[in-house]
Amino acid sequence: MTTTANPRTALLDLLARTSFRLGNFTLSSGAKSDYYIDCRTTTLHAEGARLTGLAILDLLREHNLHPVAVGGLTMGADPVVSAVSIASAWHALQQPGAPLIHGFLVRKAEKSHGTGRRIEGFLERDAPVLIVDDVCTTGASTITAIEAAREAGMKVIAAVCLVEREEAAGRAALEAACQPAPFLRLFTANDVRAAHIRQLG
Repeated sequence: MTTTANPRTALLDLLARTSFRLGNFTLSSGAKSDYYIDCRTTTLHAEGARLTGLAILDLLREHNLHPVAVGGLTMGADPVVSAVSIASAWHALQQPGAPLIHGFLVRKAEKSHGTGRRIEGFLERDAPVLIVDDVCTTGASTITAIEAAREAGMKVIAAVCLVEREEAAGRAALEAACQPAPFLRLFTANDVRAAHIRQLG
């Protein structure tokens, strides 16, 4: 377990070590790539989850954002949602009065049984919420979650992805869908690639 005072730096190192692969890959969009980033091997890692939550809380403080809930499209966003929510609870224990950030998950389609809800977990009209995702390429997953949250009556105050692949069309689509809220990232794919190459020595 790392003891670094900078969760973001430690998270980048872990992503580079466990989530980045060079090779020939076909992305979910159908595009070809010489690298692949599977953030779930980091966000589902015990230390990776801790660092993910702390790094996103730091980013929220940096941008003066105060969501009452965090959510995203299942399943890439699921561990990120849990990490941020749990990190907020630990922060509240250390600093009484610090706000809790609850979690919600957006289904790809409404359930055909039970309550038929598309959003599971926190759901409150007019609540300021954060949308998260692990890797953003075309932005489709993040945009779907933004639209679902707004359709449910929640107020999206920002969207954050762990790693942005810096596809121009994807970035433009995300920024347009997020408006007037900001679209933020912790890292670019080039950040992770450079850290991976450094680790190779």
